[in-house]
Amino acid sequence: MQTKTRFLVLGATAKTGKRVADKLRSQDHDVRAVSRSTTPAFDWTKPETWDDALRDIDAIYATFQPDLAVPGSDEIIAAFAKKALSHGAKRIVMLSGRGEAAAHRAEDALRHSGADATVLRANWFFQNFSEDMFLPYIQQGTLALPAGDVPEPFIDTDDIADCAVACLLDSKHTGKTYELSGPDALTFAEVTSILSDATNRKIDFIPITLDELDAGMASDGVPEDFRGLIRYLFSEVLDGRNSAPTTDVEQILGRKPNSLRTYAQDVARTGLWNVDKTA
Repeated sequence: MQTKTRFLVLGATAKTGKRVADKLRSQDHDVRAVSRSTTPAFDWTKPETWDDALRDIDAIYATFQPDLAVPGSDEIIAAFAKKALSHGAKRIVMLSGRGEAAAHRAEDALRHSGADATVLRANWFFQNFSEDMFLPYIQQGTLALPAGDVPEPFIDTDDIADCAVACLLDSKHTGKTYELSGPDALTFAEVTSILSDATNRKIDFIPITLDELDAGMASDGVPEDFRGLIRYLFSEVLDGRNSAPTTDVEQILGRKPNSLRTYAQDVARTGLWNVDKTA
């Protein structure tokens, strides 16, 4: 007789997905973590891959690629939730972006699906500075972005994963929407100053225009669809609307979220930021 809850984690290699899977496994839970490269494979754009991933699953942690703000994501989420329910997977915890009004349609699609849903809206991740995205620029010592003086309460993805696990394991979070932030609102210049202190090397922030960023991405061969997402994030999401830290991490976990300074010191000890590993 089946007694253990069986978890599906989407985005097995992504920042939060891999952490959620690891944390569930560390508590001796039955976990199937999937991505486009796993067996079974899972691809949001290929519904024919969904059945194998969902078979014999009770609860799901869902991260959508490339972003819930992308047009048509609401229809995909609705179809996926329907498929999940047909397999008996009623509990779905979904990651979303804080302040992304364009993602609300997809969130609503999940809420109206009949699933026991929880939505986690998160601020920008600490790990963007150490796991892809901004990492090469931090290693090179210069981060140039169209961010200006807008503060952002960046959050540790370990905190997001802890919140996701708590929501998967406790039904009191069903029907809730949480806004997850770190404890401090920091500008990108303040972030690079903290990273400089942690690494004992100079890391500069240089404000540029959105057009300059786009031109740089184009010259680097970044695809137009991804460039459009980055333009959206810097022009609409990073405008101050999400600058106020929230208390939702503490509400869920009973502790304060991790600070960027502590994260920076931990990463600095690994030596990751000390040399340009892309050279």
